[in-house]
Amino acid sequence: MEHPESGAGPTPAPSHDEPPGMRRRDLLGYAASAPLISAAAGLGGLAAPSSARAAILPMTPPDTTDLIDIGDAVTVTALPTMPLVKVSNLANGRVRLELPRFESGQGIATAAAMMLADKLGLPLNAIEVGSADASPELMFNQLTGGSSSVRSLHAGMPLIGGLATGSANAVVGQRVTRLDALDIVTGRKKFTLDQAVPDAKPTMVCRPPTINGQFVRINNTTAVMGMPGVLGIAPIPATNGIVPTPPGVAVMAETFGQAWAAVNALDVTWTAGAVAGESNASIQQQLKSALLPFLLPPLGALTVEGEFEFAAVSHCPMETECAIADVRVDRAEIWSGLQSPIVTQQAVAADLGLPLDKVKVHAVPSGGSFGRRLFWDATLQAVQVSKALGRPCRLMYHRTDDMRHGRVRPPMFHRARATMLLGQVISFEQRIAGVRLDTRHGFGEMLGAAAIALPNGFPQTVGNFAIEQVMFKTMVASPYNFGVTTKLLTPVAMDINTCSYRSVHIQPSRLVEEILVDEMARALRKDPVAFRLEYLRLPRARAVLKAVAEAAQWGKAMPAGFAQGVGVHQESKSFTACIVEIDARVPTDLKVTRATIAIDVGTPINPSGIEAQMQGGLCESISIVLTAGLHIQNGLPLEGSYSQYHFARMKNYPKDVKVIIMPPSSGEAIGGLGEVGLSASSGAIANAYARATGKKPRSFPLNFPVDFTPIPPGKLPTPVVVPVPA
Repeated sequence: MEHPESGAGPTPAPSHDEPPGMRRRDLLGYAASAPLISAAAGLGGLAAPSSARAAILPMTPPDTTDLIDIGDAVTVTALPTMPLVKVSNLANGRVRLELPRFESGQGIATAAAMMLADKLGLPLNAIEVGSADASPELMFNQLTGGSSSVRSLHAGMPLIGGLATGSANAVVGQRVTRLDALDIVTGRKKFTLDQAVPDAKPTMVCRPPTINGQFVRINNTTAVMGMPGVLGIAPIPATNGIVPTPPGVAVMAETFGQAWAAVNALDVTWTAGAVAGESNASIQQQLKSALLPFLLPPLGALTVEGEFEFAAVSHCPMETECAIADVRVDRAEIWSGLQSPIVTQQAVAADLGLPLDKVKVHAVPSGGSFGRRLFWDATLQAVQVSKALGRPCRLMYHRTDDMRHGRVRPPMFHRARATMLLGQVISFEQRIAGVRLDTRHGFGEMLGAAAIALPNGFPQTVGNFAIEQVMFKTMVASPYNFGVTTKLLTPVAMDINTCSYRSVHIQPSRLVEEILVDEMARALRKDPVAFRLEYLRLPRARAVLKAVAEAAQWGKAMPAGFAQGVGVHQESKSFTACIVEIDARVPTDLKVTRATIAIDVGTPINPSGIEAQMQGGLCESISIVLTAGLHIQNGLPLEGSYSQYHFARMKNYPKDVKVIIMPPSSGEAIGGLGEVGLSASSGAIANAYARATGKKPRSFPLNFPVDFTPIPPGKLPTPVVVPVPA
């Protein structure tokens, strides 16, 4: 399959004038690499003359995720308590499921209803789905994450509820509109701040001018207390439980507008946070310094390599962090969007010194999460404010708070190298340094979370390090037979608020690999799709790639400044491939104009939901590959609004998007979906950019200017008042 580069002639042969990452090495590497040469020779006859062609080397060692991935672990640990998931008969033949997973827009409530309808032989409109309160008896069965919810619910559906199984109904596999779609678009759906909690007063928080700066004193309490509507001011105690309470000074008022004004009027003295002097550049330098250089490759080998920078990324869900807390002397009740409600209940009970059964936690469906709500930061603050002021607290983060003082996907630095000998790939090495990922939510229950948090008060702990490594090994997979394959993660302890973000390690790791796959194909003078088909390990991966290559007309002629790009990915027992077309005529205003995506999840539950998830993943990829990231300067992100954090708008989304859902795979287990949709599309976008511009993508996001006036540190922006016509 031939595919000339847009506006380029035939790929030139590598020469000795090429950069070090693309030249043939000399004799100096021989001694260091002799063991690799010997091993490779035993596997593929690599000592043969240069005219010989070696066999493709299988991935060595085998990929951890082929044996067990995070979804397998969640499913196995959830099964024992599946019979405790509540299903009840209602009037008129209806059935209600108390969903033990957190619905945040990903459509798992609809998928669960479809599976339950099939089990009971009922029409879908007979199923009602609610959100289960924190239920400690469910143990590991109430943690939402790792694209594992539908997988584990599918496996556990025969055990749920104890209701009799009905006749076959075949709801699964049909196109179904989300159960809550009409309520969402008509405004009837109730999110956290919509909950009718009597006397719960609006509350906002004054934040420090640097990440994790500490409160010292308020200098104008009397003046702020005299402002219209202000009901109380409460410094939030720096508790040091499993997860520290975020620092701040809360203002409770009659309206959010009054709380907003009072927060901006506060004069607070703070100490500087631990990263007060840090910037994106200094953080990247520390990450880069944490990685060791590669050894010299074998004599006569061709290498393709690169170093890659990733800025911190904000989850920025439509619904910012928020919680309602009603704390009394002898009990407490909480409403919030929570991915880990059990440990939230247990941690709050410990903080308040209350018996567990005196703390009730309602997990409210949320307007987005992407991993952010694994932690209960807003709940911790609302609890402390309600306790201090003696009133129910309705606490809301401003968007500026969410971006600057919320949790982020960690900044990362990657170094990767592919080594080729006799026209074949013999090794792929990838080393990743990232600001340590906070995993102190544990497995959704107190015992594991407490162990991970020891010794308490440190940004990095032994338990946290271990869990991050487990997550990395059970989530980051490679679809290719690239011989000796190593991917090593080095967490760097910095006091930045981090959290799992949709594909937290996976998307950047696989993006790097997909970029180098294109560069390897170019170095070997092969078409990128043909090269991938040659090296992909599994038939299902090849099938999705063939599907998109045909549907997207891979290799078609395109005008100068336009190009196609391709990416392939496997994760969570699912396989996906993507081909995009990009308009790069204006390099500072890159546009994805077309996308073709194929997805194989084993057994499709709701094709409409699958399409929605893949389109959402494409939008996320467009954002974090091209424009969306955080500029940390003097220990604080500059971004503080959607106008400054450049997440994709509708105008940035291609009008031509085709999602191909592969037919059910015989005998294959159901796969995950939520995080699966990012990596292939990310790789495709970066590779299209490279082909259209001739530039190697190395720093993400690709277009990353500070083209705005930052909001002053420690302040909220002035509300925009739109005059009402007379």
